Amino acid sequence: MALFNRRKKPDDDSNAEQKKEKGGWRRPANTAFKQQRLKAWQPILTPKTVIPTFFILGILFAPIAALLIWGSDQVSEMTIDYTKCDTLTPSSDASSPSFTKLSSSDYSYRLRSSASSASISPPQYAFVQNSSSADPSTRNQCIVQFDVPLKLDHNVFLYYKLTNFFQNHRRYVKSLDTDQLRGKAVSHSTISGGACKPLDVKKVNGSDKIIFPCGLIANSVFNDTFSNLTLVSSSSSGTYTFSEKGIAWPGEAKKYTSKTKYSLDQIVPPPNWALRYPDGYTDANPPPDLKNDEHFQNWMRTAGLPTFTKLYGRNDHDDLEAGTYQMTINMNFPVRPYKGTKSIVISTVSWIGGKNPFLGWAYVGASALFILLGILGTIRHVVKPRRLGDMSLLSWNR
Repeated sequence: MALFNRRKKPDDDSNAEQKKEKGGWRRPANTAFKQQRLKAWQPILTPKTVIPTFFILGILFAPIAALLIWGSDQVSEMTIDYTKCDTLTPSSDASSPSFTKLSSSDYSYRLRSSASSASISPPQYAFVQNSSSADPSTRNQCIVQFDVPLKLDHNVFLYYKLTNFFQNHRRYVKSLDTDQLRGKAVSHSTISGGACKPLDVKKVNGSDKIIFPCGLIANSVFNDTFSNLTLVSSSSSGTYTFSEKGIAWPGEAKKYTSKTKYSLDQIVPPPNWALRYPDGYTDANPPPDLKNDEHFQNWMRTAGLPTFTKLYGRNDHDDLEAGTYQMTINMNFPVRPYKGTKSIVISTVSWIGGKNPFLGWAYVGASALFILLGILGTIRHVVKPRRLGDMSLLSWNR
């Protein structure tokens, strides 16, 4: 039996060399950047550098905190909860309703720091029920009377506030069709079973019709309405008007259409819009102009927290004089079934925005914490100093 040594063919040697050369590209180039030889600065944290840093940060945060708190204190804000208004004994005559005072937990006055500390009369409200009204959205009304204890300089804003309403639910947030809102006649097959489900199509007289605008957000739009303020002081009278223009974010109107391309026999309003469109969309009562409906645009911009306020009106030119005012609220939006509340908020603004002292007090807390850490660090360093190594022996100091 003979043993034979297999000789390598020249092609095998060339293939091995090619493979070796092919793998050479994986080695990074010999540069300072790729070989991580760039110069770097690494601070050495010692008591002599850390302790002064704590004191400097504490001293810097203190005036910032004072400025933020002062800015928030310049804002006056009045909040009146009218959730329980429709539980009162109804009156049929809006000219002489029977008023009931609100409990202290149902209203709050947070006036600017320079305001007088004189006692404020509790707001009062009355429920008026007129079942014979031709407009079904005005059959249940809440009449609110409240004091404005000091002059509010313009700009003055009117908000509505809801609690325990979760607009941030994932299913709720995605329940819309942007193409439909922009005015495109989205087909029945595209809408059906899409993001708007279950409020996508509705069967009417045996035929399926598209809901416009579709989805949970549009269906649940806030539909309480507020009148302008009427001054009811005995010495004078007048009306304070809130404009409903300029209340949405700039650019919001670009997301919506003025006139839909659907024909009236193709679409129906959302179920909860029955008060506004009792007979559906008709020539006399056409689909809404979403491009100019800023209340709808504000509602469609969903809130991130279950307690939120949305702007309803504003007055940028007139001061709100002190006095007793009355507002009529058409109550159409239910909140008690989900244990929520609804309120009106009348507020001014300052350079910091609305009434929100949290940021200022957060800076106060941070300033106090830094100074406390600086004091504790100083005491620890003086009483029992830590022995440090010789920094001259570090590699970059040799």
